Order: sequence, then structure tokens, then C-alpha cells
Amino acid sequence: MAAKATEKKNKRDFLNHLETYLSKRDGVDKLLKISRYTTKIIIASSLIPETTGSLIPRLKSFESSVGVSRKAFRLGKFVQDINALRASRWESNHEFILLLIAYGGEGLYYFVEQFIWLTKSGLIDAKHSKLLQRISAWAELIGYVGSVSLKIRDLRKLKDEENCVASTIEISVSRGMAYEEEDEKMKKIKEKKTLKGLSIFQDLADGLMTIADIRDGKGMLSAPNVISSAGLFSAIVSTHKNWISC
Repeated sequence: MAAKATEKKNKRDFLNHLETYLSKRDGVDKLLKISRYTTKIIIASSLIPETTGSLIPRLKSFESSVGVSRKAFRLGKFVQDINALRASRWESNHEFILLLIAYGGEGLYYFVEQFIWLTKSGLIDAKHSKLLQRISAWAELIGYVGSVSLKIRDLRKLKDEENCVASTIEISVSRGMAYEEEDEKMKKIKEKKTLKGLSIFQDLADGLMTIADIRDGKGMLSAPNVISSAGLFSAIVSTHKNWISC
């Protein structure tokens, strides 16, 4: 039954799948993120000579506009972190602290981003922009620290689960028993491990960009081409995760 359901999902009509993907705010947000950081890479790599008329200024204007648009998509998004924390279950105080750091940091980041959008839109005086951006960047970085820690914990649990299923398969093989169900479980565990690993690298890439924001673009790792590449990698991973989940 599981195999048939997977096969049916794989044969899903592309346009229907795309419609479902674009109906979600994260779907549109990540496409905008890809557009923004692809543009940043083009600008940073000097692929287009400065002599090409007004194309470079237009690309910079487009990149800036997309950045402001993405902030609008985050209105109220902090609520999902509040609900995620409320729905979380923990086995120790250590886990609770990690959850609080991850969801609390990210939630504060999304909450402050709303006011940054208002400053960039002109409703709030721009003099508050620098302070808000610094608060936002630190909250985001704290959230990534908690998120990576939780995902590493989850990866270890998946590894233990994988070893357990592998042992069951080994016993079944030695006894000449069928192990189709265990084999299917193993495939799902490996898929989860791959996605979890990608998610960790995504958080590290986003964390690198956040550190660059905190340091005002200073340092070798804050070079425009490095940050743009990290942003594009993060956007592609997010798009992939959102695509397969909808």
C-alpha cells in the first residue's frame, strides 16, 4: 500500500503540484529568494560589464525590491514558531532550552522583520532601521544555533533507528524471512537523513549570511559572492523541501 501511495505521488500532475506549491507563502517566498540571490551573484561576479547601459542599476533595484517583497510575505509568520513551541514535546530541560532557543529566536526574528518592512516601506522612520536590523540579525543567529542543535539531535536518533532496522533486516536474511516492510522503513529513514542533513547545511548557510549582517559585511566570508552563493544554496534546499512536502 505504501509503495502504491508513493508511486501515485510520484505520478502527480506537475501543474497541479505547482499550483499547490505556489499557494503556500513559503513556496512563493523561496522562489523570490532564488531570484534575489541569483541576481546578487550576477552583480557580484561582474558577469555583466559596467558598460552595459543601465542594466546593473536595474538589477540592483530589482534585488532590493525583491528583498522588501520577501519581508511582506513574513507578516504574522512568527505565530508558527509560537505554535511549534506549544506543540513541542521534550524529554529533558536541555531539550526544552534548545526548543526555546530555536523557536524563540526565529519567532523574534520574524516579529522584528515586520517592523523592518514598515521602515523600508516608509511608514516607520528610517532612523530606527539600523537598530531593528541588528536585533533581527542576532535573534536569527540565535535561532539557527538552536535549530542546528535540534537537527543534529534528530539526525542521531535517525541513525539509531537506521541501525535498529538494519539489525532486523540482517536477522531476517539469516533466517530466510521476508523483510519488505523493514526495507521500506530503511528507505524512508535514509530519505529523512538526507533531508535533515541538507537542512543543517541550509541553516549553516543562512547563519553565515546572518553573521555577515552582524559584521556589516566585513571579513573574507562576508564577500558578496560568498554570501550570494550561500543564499542561493539555502533557497534551492528550501524549495526542494517545500516541493516534496506539498
